[in-house]
Amino acid sequence: MAFVQAPLPYDFNALEPYGMKAETFEYHYGKHHKAYVDNLNKLTDGTELADKSLEEVIQISYKDSSKVGIFNNAAQVWNHTFFWSSLAPAGGGTPTDELAAKIDKDFGSLDKLKEEFSNAAATQFGSGWAWLIDDGGTLKVIKTPNAENPLAYGQKALLTLDVWEHAYYIDYRNARPGYIKNFLDQLINWDFAAENLAKA
Repeated sequence: MAFVQAPLPYDFNALEPYGMKAETFEYHYGKHHKAYVDNLNKLTDGTELADKSLEEVIQISYKDSSKVGIFNNAAQVWNHTFFWSSLAPAGGGTPTDELAAKIDKDFGSLDKLKEEFSNAAATQFGSGWAWLIDDGGTLKVIKTPNAENPLAYGQKALLTLDVWEHAYYIDYRNARPGYIKNFLDQLINWDFAAENLAKA
């Protein structure tokens, strides 16, 4: 069973009014994400991992140093699919209901969460990701290098921001802070985070 690239949850140009060009998605989704899917299928073809779920492949390969290539590609397939849903046209704003209450309880305020998230995204050296996670019932912000993700660590991801340079170079060149601010102000998908929080 081949791994399949999930469709984007919106058109390539849907985020253009909110700071991300269609060209970004042509390269990021159309080339980078697709390459991870293609590579994963090549690496797992004919192996015991070919019939596992993507999540199972990530967890198995993360614990096996001989499968680092499989992990990197599997995790990047998952990370990117998760990232696309962390973005929404006319996103931003404020979370509501249970998520809002959890943020106030665990961070003190939405502004404090944004500050921690922005700092994590800005200070991730080189390539990686910033995440809002549920760690055993407590919301936290973490950053991970390269392809690593909360799933590999046994944590529940709620939202992510890709801080690999290819995620923002077309729109922001090397200005990662502007990309982070735009994500928090105009693109962050609080509804997606709330759905993930509600999952068992």
